[in-house]
Amino acid sequence: MTADENSAAARRSLEGLALGDAFGERWFPLFRDPRQAYDEVRARRIPEEPDWHWTDDTAMALGLLRVLDQYGEVRQTELALCFALGHDADPARGYGYGMHQLLPRLLREPDRWPEYTRELFDGQGSLGNGAAMRAAPLGAWFRADPERVVEQATRSAEVTHAHPEGIAGAVAVAVAAALSAQGRLTLGEVAALTPDSAVRDGLRAAAELSFATEPWKAADLLGNGQRIRADDTVPFAVWSAARHPDDLVAALWTTAEGFGDVDTTCAVTGGIVAARTGVDDVPASWLSRREPLPGAAGPG
Repeated sequence: MTADENSAAARRSLEGLALGDAFGERWFPLFRDPRQAYDEVRARRIPEEPDWHWTDDTAMALGLLRVLDQYGEVRQTELALCFALGHDADPARGYGYGMHQLLPRLLREPDRWPEYTRELFDGQGSLGNGAAMRAAPLGAWFRADPERVVEQATRSAEVTHAHPEGIAGAVAVAVAAALSAQGRLTLGEVAALTPDSAVRDGLRAAAELSFATEPWKAADLLGNGQRIRADDTVPFAVWSAARHPDDLVAALWTTAEGFGDVDTTCAVTGGIVAARTGVDDVPASWLSRREPLPGAAGPG
C-alpha cells in the first residue's frame, strides 16, 4: 500500500467518524425527555438543528491523522504536541476532565507525556474512551498488517491513556476498522486481537449477542458509554458496526438507540463502518449539515 492509499483509507474512516460524532452530539438536547428522544430515534427523525458540530472525538482524530500523514507512523511526542495544539485552538470541543488537565501541560512540554499521562486519576492513568474514539482512521491506515495495527494503536493511546483498559479500547477499535476496510469485520476476530482486558471480555460477550437483539437491549447488556470508560463504550459500538457492516446510516441509527455517550459511540461506529463504505451513500442533507473537516474539499 502506498502512503497516498493509506491516507485516503484513513480519510474515509475519518469522514464517517466525524459524521457519527456530529450526528450523535445532536441528540443530547433531547435527553431531558428520554421518551421523546427514544421515539425520535425509533422513528428515524433526524435532529432539527441545521448545523451539526463535531466534538473532541473528531478533533483528536484529526490530530492523529496529521501525524500519520506527516510521518507514516505514530510518533508519540509529535502526537502529544498535535493533541495539545488542537485543544489550545478550541478547548470548548467537549474534552473530558482528564484531557483538560493533561493537554495544557503537553503544550508546554510534549516530551514529558509519559510522566504526565501516568499521573492522571491519582496515578492510575485514564481508562476512558478517549483513545478509542479517535482510533478508527489509524486502523484503516494500517489495515493490511494486523500486528502493526495493534502496535500503532497502542502507541497512539499511550500518549493520553496510561491505563491498560484505555489502551485496549483503542486497539479494539483500530482492529475493527482494519477488518472493516478489508470486508471481514467479526466481533470474534476483534476480541482475539484485543489485549486481555475488560474491553476484550465485553467484545466476547458482544460476539455471543444476536444481531436480532434490540439495540437498546444490547446497550443495556454491553454498555453505552455513559460511564465514559473504554469497556463501557467499545463493545456496543463495535457490535453496532458489525450489525451493519455495509450501511453507515443504519449503523448510526442503531448506535443512537443505545443513548449514553452517543456522540462517542456513534463516532466509533461511524469510523469503523466508513473504513469500508466511505460516506458516499449517506444522505446529502446529513453531509451538508455536518461541520466540514479542515483541509477537505468535501466528503470522500
